[in-house]
Amino acid sequence: MSLTFADASARVDAYISQFKEGYFPPLLMLARLTEETGEIARVIAHMNGKTPKPGEDVGDLELELADLLFVMVCLANERGLSLERGFTRMMHKVETRDAGRWTRKDAEAGATPDSGLTEPDLDAARETS
Repeated sequence: MSLTFADASARVDAYISQFKEGYFPPLLMLARLTEETGEIARVIAHMNGKTPKPGEDVGDLELELADLLFVMVCLANERGLSLERGFTRMMHKVETRDAGRWTRKDAEAGATPDSGLTEPDLDAARETS
């Protein structure tokens, strides 16, 4: 299954829009982001040596990351933001700022990261950065 940011945004919006309450207020969504991040930390700790409490499951990292993504999509939707545009801008930032920060696997060949972005994508990212 292939899912774009736009697909995820539309699917979350279709789900939320069926309820009168709509999206949570921004500060409540921030609290939910924090809660989900804590659940991710708990699972990673359990996967790396911390013993779960009696009766507590180790957890499902994939599901917890998806929970965090759901809340992030909700926050972006509520604010009218594009995660695709934001992600493109962020990748441009790290691919330029951090281009020489770490040792490349193929340092002799002078390999450079291929972001998969076209020049128009990069131009748009530069304009909004």
